[in-house]
Amino acid sequence: MKTSSQRNNYIFFTRNVLTKPEAKLVQVANSANAAANLGYSTVLVYSHKGLTSHNPISLIRPFSPRKPEEKLAKLYNLQEKLKVAPLSMPWFVDKFGGKLTNSSTLISKYYFPFHILPTTKIVHTRDWNFVKVAIMHGIPAIYEHHHHEDKKFEPEIVKNPLFTIAITVADTVRESMIQNGMPPEKVVKMHNGYSQLFATRQPEAAEEWREKLLQDKYQHIVVYSGALYPFKGVDLLIDVAKDLPHVQFVFAGGKEEQVQAYQQMAREKQVTNTTFLGYIEHHKLGSLLQAADILAHPHCSGNASTFTSPLKFFDYMAAGTPIVSTEIPPLMEFKPANVVAAWCEPDNPQEFARCIKHVLETRPRKIEGYSDSLEFVKQFTWENRIQKILSYVDASMRPVAMN
Repeated sequence: MKTSSQRNNYIFFTRNVLTKPEAKLVQVANSANAAANLGYSTVLVYSHKGLTSHNPISLIRPFSPRKPEEKLAKLYNLQEKLKVAPLSMPWFVDKFGGKLTNSSTLISKYYFPFHILPTTKIVHTRDWNFVKVAIMHGIPAIYEHHHHEDKKFEPEIVKNPLFTIAITVADTVRESMIQNGMPPEKVVKMHNGYSQLFATRQPEAAEEWREKLLQDKYQHIVVYSGALYPFKGVDLLIDVAKDLPHVQFVFAGGKEEQVQAYQQMAREKQVTNTTFLGYIEHHKLGSLLQAADILAHPHCSGNASTFTSPLKFFDYMAAGTPIVSTEIPPLMEFKPANVVAAWCEPDNPQEFARCIKHVLETRPRKIEGYSDSLEFVKQFTWENRIQKILSYVDASMRPVAMN
């Protein structure tokens, strides 16, 4: 067993398999990547299921930090300083039910104490069980909690000095956490961030997108980037597109079945100026956002609108492209900053269409992007977010930066 002075790894953990471009996985991957960029010895730990899960060696030595494979790096825009450690899950894990054969037991009773613990300085995770396991083994923990959940937090965990800080992205979630037993002084609201890749100007790639999408028959491009769900405002945006036939509406994101369903919806509504691109890798998405005349943020009202801190909002700002957004509670603090070109009430496609028309007339596209947005968003890099989080952690519990 290594001494505490030899423990310096900053561990980010998710129980998920990293094969999907879901927002929660993008968030944890980019957080870990940012910590590595700041010079910390960072390892992104996640579940792995596949051929290697049948390999006995992968179970005997399951924690082997290494550079991410090219496919994974491209999916989440990971850079070379970050190490990853996929934990192989035997084929029978989570197949039959019961405590002895679930992944939580395997991680808490085998992977963590015998393999991850010896080199770990601190853990950072959304997984409450992993937080508890770390603290029970004397390791400080940072907890991320982004959604409303009706569960009580165990006082012996949240009042433990090793429970350093809980981070959420909305005041409403913070209040519900406090009501469920989280000490007020240990929970902080902090917005998500953006990858600096999105702020890198890509004029040639953006022009290629424009040539491809305008097709010599549209005058402007409006881009929506994100998950394809009704509450995100996707249905509403299709109705908006019908009112603006001279504008090409481009949707980047969504699962294949969702893309097909929305393509069918557009056909049924006889809306011909919509293009669904499906998931776009981040190294290509930045230039698409810069190619647009407007970036659309049409989130609907409802419960989800009270706690979201949408990743795309910060990506949008980093692109320097004019934004048209609905007024939802978590974003209202940005209204005085004048980084959104037009605000609209939610659930109103006619008003959203009017906002788009107004912005097209008053905020023409700039190849170099709008400087007010580009300057304002610099405070929301993932690296800045990690630095702010660690500022709440006692110096003795922080990993030591290597550069």
